[in-house]
Amino acid sequence: MGRKILIFLIFLGFVIVEGRVRTTLEGPFKPVTIPLDETFRGNAIDLPDDDPRVVRVVNGFHPEQISLSLSSSFDSVWVSWITGEYQIGKNIKPLDPKSVASVVRYGERNSSLNYEAKGESLIYSQLYPFEGLSNYTSGIIHHVRLTGLNPDTIYYYQCGDPSIEAMSKLLSFRTMPVSGPTSYPKKIAVLGDLGLTYNSTSTVDHIKSHSPDLVVLVGDVTYANLYLTNGTGSDCYSCSFPDTPIHETYQPRWDFWGRYMQPLLSKVPIMVVEGNHEIEEQVDNKMFEAYSSRFAFPSEESGSKSTFYYSFDAGGIHFVMLGAYTAYDKSADQYKWLESDLAKVNRKVTPWLVAVWHPPWYSTYVAHYREVECMRIEMEELLYKSGVDIVFNGHVHAYERSNRVYNYTLDPCGPIHVTIGDGGNREKMAISHADEPGNCPEPSTTPDEFIPGFCAYNFTSGPAAGKFCWEKQPEYSAYRESSFGHGILEVKNDTHALWTWHRNQDMYYEAGDQIYIVRQPDKCPVEEKATKLWDSSR
Repeated sequence: MGRKILIFLIFLGFVIVEGRVRTTLEGPFKPVTIPLDETFRGNAIDLPDDDPRVVRVVNGFHPEQISLSLSSSFDSVWVSWITGEYQIGKNIKPLDPKSVASVVRYGERNSSLNYEAKGESLIYSQLYPFEGLSNYTSGIIHHVRLTGLNPDTIYYYQCGDPSIEAMSKLLSFRTMPVSGPTSYPKKIAVLGDLGLTYNSTSTVDHIKSHSPDLVVLVGDVTYANLYLTNGTGSDCYSCSFPDTPIHETYQPRWDFWGRYMQPLLSKVPIMVVEGNHEIEEQVDNKMFEAYSSRFAFPSEESGSKSTFYYSFDAGGIHFVMLGAYTAYDKSADQYKWLESDLAKVNRKVTPWLVAVWHPPWYSTYVAHYREVECMRIEMEELLYKSGVDIVFNGHVHAYERSNRVYNYTLDPCGPIHVTIGDGGNREKMAISHADEPGNCPEPSTTPDEFIPGFCAYNFTSGPAAGKFCWEKQPEYSAYRESSFGHGILEVKNDTHALWTWHRNQDMYYEAGDQIYIVRQPDKCPVEEKATKLWDSSR
C-alpha cells in the first residue's frame, strides 16, 4: 500500500501544480520514471475461440465485423463489413466477391434511409507452400464510401445486400466537424499494440467509457502472427516455434477481433497504420494482406498509392499516417507523397498537425531502442520544418511522453512524441530502460530485420556524446511508465490540446499522465497556404 501511495504522490506532483494541469509552456520538464507496480501485471491471455464476444452470430450472408473509417475530409465516411464464412484447411475454395452486393442505405433520420451507396468487395487468402500448414481464405470483405455528408451530423445506416434480404440492423455514426480553426472532435482515443487479450478488453472498455468521436490505432492489431496455422499460440513465436519454415499466422484471430470490436467501430470511425505484426508473410512473398484488405483507407482521396501511408482531416486537425515498413528515404514514393501532402496543409484551416507511425524514434526502453533510426534521419527534418505538433507511436509495450524535441535536442518548436504501445497484447510489457546500468544494447542488434539499413551510431554531441545510450533518463524523456492503457486527445482550440493517458488499473476517469500541449505559432511559424474554408451555405 505504501508503494502505491508513493507512486500516486509522484504523479500528482508531476502533472498538477496548484490545482491545475501543467502545460508544455512550463517545460521542458525534468525526466520522471514511475516505478513499476509489481501488483499489477494484467491478464495478457488471449480470448479463446469460443468466447461469446468473438464467435459468429449471424447466418448466411448477413453482415458482421462492421466498422467505419474516415475519408480524407469530413463529408465522406467508409463503411466496411464481412459476409460469408472464412475457410481454413488444406482444401479451401475462395468465395466469389461478386456473389453478394455491397450496399449502404443511410439518412439523417432513423425512419428514412433515403440515400444509397454502392461499393466494392474482395476476398484475400493467406497461403503457405509447405506440407502440413493450413491455408485460409476470408469471407467477402465490403467497402462502401458515403459522400456528400454534412459535418458534425448523426447519420443512420444499414449495410448489406437488400436483394437477398441480408441487411444489418440499424446503426448510426456522427461525422467529423468541418475543418476549421474552431472546430474539433471532442475526444480522440489513441492506442497501440492492442491484440485480443483480457487486458485488451479492459483497454477497450475504458475507451468506451469516454465516448470518443474517433479511434486512432498506431499499429499491431490482432497478433494473429503469434499463432501457428493450427491455432496454437505463444507469447513469443520465435521462442516456441523456432523451426517453422515460414512465420505462420492464424488468420481467424482477425475475424475474432473484428467481431469483438464491432460494437465500438460500427459507431466510431477507426484509423489504422500498419505495425510489424501485420507483415504476415505468405506465398510469393506477399505481406500485409489482412491489414490492407480488411480496413478502408483514404489513400486515393489523399493522393497516396499505398495503404501504408495516407492523410485525413478531423476538424481542425490534419493527420499524416506514415509507414515504417515500406520505403521512406528521400527518393521513395512515400517521402515524395509526404512532401506534397504537407505542402498542401493550411494551418489557418487545420492548425494542428499530428503524425502517426508504429515504431518510435524517441523511446528510452530497451525494447526496440533506436530501431528505426534510419527513418528518423530521413524524415525528421521535413516533419520539423512543417511544424508537426504531436507524434503518436506504438511498438514499445509501455507508455512514454517526451518533452519537445528535435534531433535528440530539446527544442521549443519540436513535437511532443508519445509512445502508447500499451494496449494490452499477449507479448511481455516493456520494463527495462536503456539508460539503466548494464541495459544498453549492442548497436548491431537494434535494427529491425525487416527494415534495411543501419543508422544507429553513437551520439556525437550532448550529454551522451560518444555513447550509444544515455547514462540516465534522457532530458528529452519527460515521463515514462510500464502499464497497460490508452490516451485521449481533446483539442480545445487552435493552440491548446489536453492529452490524458489512462491506465487500465485505474478508475475510468482517473489520469495516469495529463498535460496541456500548447502550440506557439508566433514563435514557431510555418509557411501559410492559401486554402479556402468550407462554405456552410453551399
